[in-house]
Amino acid sequence: MGINKVCLLAVFCTLIILTTFSGSAQSASCCLRYTRRQLSCMRLLGYTIQNINTSCDINAIIFHLPGRFVCADPSMNWTRRGMMCVDEMRKRKGQITKQTIAGTRSA
Repeated sequence: MGINKVCLLAVFCTLIILTTFSGSAQSASCCLRYTRRQLSCMRLLGYTIQNINTSCDINAIIFHLPGRFVCADPSMNWTRRGMMCVDEMRKRKGQITKQTIAGTRSA
């Protein structure tokens, strides 16, 4: 009977620790401030939209660049232009892929 209580307590403590660390890891990935530097469209690989929630205090656009991530203010014109640039690149890549697949099927 005593061993069962010890095992149950160990499982409970493990769950508490895991919950605590997963919450802090999630908040560590939030943007806390925006960059002041405008980014070149050609360097952008993608972006993620961050919304205000329990662990993130600001809305942000997280631009993906080679080897790093940069947080930008979604209300800025250059940020919206960067998002449109990424969307256009993705569209063009999608069209090229579809054309290649279509060409392969018809051959």
